[in-house]
Amino acid sequence: MAQVPSYADFSKDLNDLLIKDFPVAAAKLEVNATAPNGIVCILSLQYTILFINSLLGCWKSDRLASIQKLTVNNVRNSAAGAISSDVKAKYTDRENVTGLTITNTWHLANVLSSHIELQDFIASGLKIDVLGSMKPSVGTTTAKAGLELKQANVFARSSVDLLAKSGATVHTDVVVGSDGLLLGGDVAYNTEDATIHRYNVAVGFKTPEYSLGFHATKKFTNFSANYFHTVSSGLQVGSRASWDKVVSPDQVAIELGAKYTVDANTFVKAKIDNYGNLGLGFTQKLRPNVKLQLGGVFDTNKWYESINRVGISLVIDN
Repeated sequence: MAQVPSYADFSKDLNDLLIKDFPVAAAKLEVNATAPNGIVCILSLQYTILFINSLLGCWKSDRLASIQKLTVNNVRNSAAGAISSDVKAKYTDRENVTGLTITNTWHLANVLSSHIELQDFIASGLKIDVLGSMKPSVGTTTAKAGLELKQANVFARSSVDLLAKSGATVHTDVVVGSDGLLLGGDVAYNTEDATIHRYNVAVGFKTPEYSLGFHATKKFTNFSANYFHTVSSGLQVGSRASWDKVVSPDQVAIELGAKYTVDANTFVKAKIDNYGNLGLGFTQKLRPNVKLQLGGVFDTNKWYESINRVGISLVIDN
């Protein structure tokens, strides 16, 4: 059996099929640059025990950043006209002695964040990570620390919000599996009021060709059944049926999706739900490191109204 997925990736195949590669209602430009040497021009770091302060810097390191990746994201919302942007720098221990990875992000809203990950340093399959952010204009800070254990038949994660004003919340999820059968659970517990704020469970079965998944979320008020099937090397199909006994107790939502790979550089995707919303996506590799995506979501009951949305995405990965 393949590695057990995390709870967030429990139905990843179907989620990717129905959600990814549909650049809707936005124009996105993403640029990735990787440097194979030790010269790094990135967001340098200064750490304290409660938050991570990021400052612009450039230096050469003999061990840090054997592979340096710099990412620039720009997304323009077609409806509001607002532009969101961030610059992200990622670097690792070049000798892979410590398993250290550091990712710095500078957001357009002047929010600085840093994510520190330490993989397999204490024990095989164990990862320690710390995520911190601050907004200098108002002086607000956040910090979250987490542990992750990944073994052949178990994937467990736990994190805690260190600076939460409403009390620390512990987030924990676990997935166990054997011979294709998967069982997972997710819970959030607040230490201040001693209450469970969230609990979800999932059960599924996964093979290389197909997967089944059943989820009970939102404190057992939302239920869904997922199916994903790799029909051939060029065709994938999937469907999801969901029922929310609070929002729509008298109706089940059904969504169908398919992906067809035309050739090594091109694929198309389509999805439709029982409300008549049709999604279309087209992805083309213009060059080995340049990817263009076109997409749209259309209400088939209101073709000529302005509620229909289209988008474009261009990713340059050097």
